[in-house]
Amino acid sequence: MQQTIKNLPNNAGVYQYFDTKGKLLYVGKAKNLKNRVKSYWRFTPTFQPNPTQSPRIVKMLHEAKSLEYIVVETEEDALILENTLIKQLNPKYNILLRDDKTYPYIYIDESQPFPRFEITRRVVKGKNITYYGPFPTGGRALLDALYEVYPLVQKKSCLNEKKACLFYQIKKCLAPCEGKVTPQAYATLIQEAKHAIVKRTPLTEKLEEKMLSLAIQERFEEAASMRDSIEAIKSLTLSSNIDLANSLNLDIFAIQNGDSRGVIVKMFMRGGKIISSSYSYFRQTHIYDENEAYKQALLEFYSIDTPHIAKQIVVAHPFEDATQVATTLSTRFEKKIEILNPQRGAKAKLTALALQNCQELLRKPHEANHIEERIADLFSLGSIPYRVETFDNSHMMGVATVGGMVVWHENRWEKSSYRRYELHARDEYGQMREMLSRRIEKFTTSPAPDLWILDGGEANLNLAISLLKEARVNLDVIAIAKEKLDAKAHRAKGAAKDIVYTTQGVFELKPNDKRLHWVQRQRDEAHRYAITYHQNKKRKEDTQTSLLNKKGIGPATLKKLLNYFGTFDAIYQASFEEIAKVSNKKIASILKENSSQSE
Repeated sequence: MQQTIKNLPNNAGVYQYFDTKGKLLYVGKAKNLKNRVKSYWRFTPTFQPNPTQSPRIVKMLHEAKSLEYIVVETEEDALILENTLIKQLNPKYNILLRDDKTYPYIYIDESQPFPRFEITRRVVKGKNITYYGPFPTGGRALLDALYEVYPLVQKKSCLNEKKACLFYQIKKCLAPCEGKVTPQAYATLIQEAKHAIVKRTPLTEKLEEKMLSLAIQERFEEAASMRDSIEAIKSLTLSSNIDLANSLNLDIFAIQNGDSRGVIVKMFMRGGKIISSSYSYFRQTHIYDENEAYKQALLEFYSIDTPHIAKQIVVAHPFEDATQVATTLSTRFEKKIEILNPQRGAKAKLTALALQNCQELLRKPHEANHIEERIADLFSLGSIPYRVETFDNSHMMGVATVGGMVVWHENRWEKSSYRRYELHARDEYGQMREMLSRRIEKFTTSPAPDLWILDGGEANLNLAISLLKEARVNLDVIAIAKEKLDAKAHRAKGAAKDIVYTTQGVFELKPNDKRLHWVQRQRDEAHRYAITYHQNKKRKEDTQTSLLNKKGIGPATLKKLLNYFGTFDAIYQASFEEIAKVSNKKIASILKENSSQSE
């Protein structure tokens, strides 16, 4: 490694430290690779870590045994590549922030004579578009409230009908489709609604009046739904007396680290008023680094498709790469963007408010009752498994082979992140390899979790470790399987114990151990999800089989075709010649006729 460091180029680039087992420890970027990496070390009297570095870096350097680097053209390229590699490879000593969701915005295109408010998460093309937001929560409730209170064009299709509909009769629309309102009068209504998006008190007051009216009419379910909408709209904003008179647009970020986890608070000020806010927790990774936290948070939040970005981003702490991040964002959005750390005045009060909320959120008790901490201790995991992905596959005699991945995050099932896999491998080992390989391919856009749990024994555990090592991804893995009785695993027999396989050895926990229950719960949810997909797929395949049997294709021929092509879709997409080669011309004629009819 010493020789590699001495021969480093003076170019911008990204460097990676690995330990003796080839595990990735740390990813960093540099304007000048030689100068940056050499600063970590002392070369005389012996080659050793530079003691002036932070304790976190010194600890990492003592574990480091090899170094690799990638040369890029500019420091901006290095910054972006560094961020991508951290997400993809999950290095031991880098912080990984997982809140990379895109927030919705409400927008209106006023180039239309009778425009409507819509929700988007991406940039919408048009010359006369106004965005409001972002709205991390409550955006849909706010949009629905606008259409509840103001008689706007309720549906996109309304204007095409050329005839007043039910919305006009119940006084929720002014029927521009029949010319009952002029574009000028409608524009006045739009201005009122635009005002209500920012100053929401009049809007919530009108909703409360409607809610009371519904309650008086004993329409309690509708009243309860409206109450929930009012609460969602009110929850958009942090309570604050700070109000800037100069109509500034600011995005405010504060990051605070706690004992077992950290928190990010984001606030969005538009027109001098805080219109929305959000927060997210992140797991503690060895020793906290403020520069990495802010750098990652800003680069992840401001993706290329972000509809509207304030020209000034206010952060609660100064950080080393602020200038470079600002330059990168300015290039990305083709406008000058500043990152400020105010020390006094109204902007400093905003960061103080954000930090106050950070401290309050960190004081909240951790709902998981520390079970994840106990799991990490038991299995000697590299980090606390706040985010877990569990895999299982399902088939019946090789038919309708599918896999499922379920996600556990912060003490709840994150069903929006569940994934189903249609698998083509013939054996269970091959199916698991296919499923895990496809998940690894997605690590660039959907980062690795803290832990993988696999349904299966030691073979599946070793398979996952091998695939992750090949991809150079840091990720803990455990597997759970029924003990083998007479050389067979019996899932259904209550007498058979669940065995947990880890890199530290095999664990046989007592049936009443809560840590075992936690692992079993993950496995059972993955099994439920996979088998549901399998049943649905098999039902469809049974229908296809029945149809083809009626056409004169017998079970033996169909099995031969499926063994060769893999799926019904692949059979239908195959050419006449390919099918004839596997079976015969008569079967090919039946299938191609059936395929053209189905189209």
